Amino acid sequence: MSANILDEISEILSGVEKYWINEKLAKQIIIEDLRNNDTKLISKLLANKSINETYVQDIDGYKIFDKESLISLLRYKNYWQDSYTKYANKIGLTVEGKYLNYNSDVVLDFPFKDCVFEGGMTKEDSILKNNEKFYNEVIAKEEIDTLLSPKAFTKVKKYDKNGQHDIKSIESTDNLIIKGNNLFSLFSLKKVYKKKVKSIIIDPPYYFNKTKAADSFDYNSNFNFSTWLIFMKNRLQTARDLLREDGIIAIMIGIDAYEYLKVLADEIFCSDTKNNYIGTITWRKSDNQSNIGTFSNVIDYILLYRKTSNATLNRIPLSEKAKNEYSYEDNNGKFRRGILLHKTRGRYYYELKTKMGTTLNGPWMKTKEEIEKLDNEGKIYWTTRGDGQPYVKIYLDDTKGQIPNDFWGIEFGTNQRGANEINKLFNKRVFNFAKPEKLIKSLVDITSSQNDIVLDFFMGSATTQAVAHKMNRQYIGVEQMDYINTVSIPRLQKVIEGEQGGVSTDLDWQGGGSFVYVELAKENQEIVESLINCGTKEELSQRIDKLLNDGVLNYEVDFDKFTSTKKEFHELELEDQKEVLIRLLDNNQLYVNYSDIEDSAYNFTEDEIAFNHSFYGGE
Repeated sequence: MSANILDEISEILSGVEKYWINEKLAKQIIIEDLRNNDTKLISKLLANKSINETYVQDIDGYKIFDKESLISLLRYKNYWQDSYTKYANKIGLTVEGKYLNYNSDVVLDFPFKDCVFEGGMTKEDSILKNNEKFYNEVIAKEEIDTLLSPKAFTKVKKYDKNGQHDIKSIESTDNLIIKGNNLFSLFSLKKVYKKKVKSIIIDPPYYFNKTKAADSFDYNSNFNFSTWLIFMKNRLQTARDLLREDGIIAIMIGIDAYEYLKVLADEIFCSDTKNNYIGTITWRKSDNQSNIGTFSNVIDYILLYRKTSNATLNRIPLSEKAKNEYSYEDNNGKFRRGILLHKTRGRYYYELKTKMGTTLNGPWMKTKEEIEKLDNEGKIYWTTRGDGQPYVKIYLDDTKGQIPNDFWGIEFGTNQRGANEINKLFNKRVFNFAKPEKLIKSLVDITSSQNDIVLDFFMGSATTQAVAHKMNRQYIGVEQMDYINTVSIPRLQKVIEGEQGGVSTDLDWQGGGSFVYVELAKENQEIVESLINCGTKEELSQRIDKLLNDGVLNYEVDFDKFTSTKKEFHELELEDQKEVLIRLLDNNQLYVNYSDIEDSAYNFTEDEIAFNHSFYGGE
């Protein structure tokens, strides 16, 4: 094998973006494309003289490309390995004798469309501070069922007007808040809420630059497109399973990812024969235009999809401008005039004598019998000017609202107003940007009715849950960030107490109600978080014994080699040390599975065991 071959492959593919991640050749993507006989890749490689001479054999006039030998070269790490990869391979981070990085059953950097990406969502989770390098990056296909099995819940509480209480059961109508990874939470919810959710409203992280001043919360938003699309694909696929047949999902997204998300969502919610894309709402998110830079972005988008053709959007309440159009009034109330005589839309021709004595011939939009019936009921407005044309009376009290349109202006609220709503609740600045309650109320209005279930698995500051609570919807929220206990839960407690911010006045909200709070029971995840929070090598070194003694370890690792190579380990950078230690853990045991709820090793209380059985139906 020649290092020159590897250098030439690097040169050949230097301009092909998909084969590079963080300025390093993504050899696993090349291997996958070679195995899939990607003609563009193979043509590029075989056009190179050295590769052609080395990997193409002439057998009786037939040209045979020995791609397996080339794949073996790409797997062989002696020429292209940094200190971290050398060390990781040395201590046995392999599967079936193959390096984890290049085994077709394992995905590390998540470039592939069909993989499962748990996704570290906090900024701290991106251990190497590089895009696409997360602690939980190894997921073997045969282990996905274990990874995504329903999880056990702990720290169960119920909040109501009297405070918080321990409980050991849950009702089917209870509101539910889960603290924990949202992918695992969705799969746990699927066990109970499959085809029961009417509305999903989410505002996922979607920034792709290393710095973004307007990041609305502390998610790790610095994704590469390929990673982010997989991150979203896994969640949207599961979310679709939770929707009722008449369910609707609303996804808020910025210009950074709108086009990419639209293509992905089309694939998940639509098919060749069924177009379940409803439309895109353009929302003006900012009160003011920034003059920084060369172009000011003041809008976000809201993608709307339905699960099936059975789903339709509800009408939204009339705006004040629309209400002002009902400028006429009689004994039955305010009304506006509806046209009956229309040159292009009218279909009926007949003579009609007006109250002024004139005769009109149409074309009319209703039959003569229909107009006579309306007139007898006092529902025709006869003009006393011009030709005396009649109009149908459309009463304000009979109007169910107006159909949603695709542009929502600042009258639906802005991010600044949303942040102010939260900050007023806490008398301090909590969030710089947040979705306003009026915007969320409008989305809840058009996608659900009273008592329907509304789900938001990027819960953030709990705007969706707060609004759903005030609107008498049942709701589910999922959030893994620690501010769930300093912002989100306290906010919902204030809603129960009857706070008068946001849309409370519009809804005449007086308080009341309740919700159940649970956390996914951590196993290796607790150790992972402690490693992530280490700021120095010395601090990290103190955690190693706990990891080896208490962690559920990756059985593929040669721990004798790990303990005998401490010197090499300590020469690694801090971030690389963290990644090695976290990869020593079994990623399929980040959280405790519900199937282990009665295992005494986990020390669940009797009430927690009872609650889990109540939630999952005792299965």
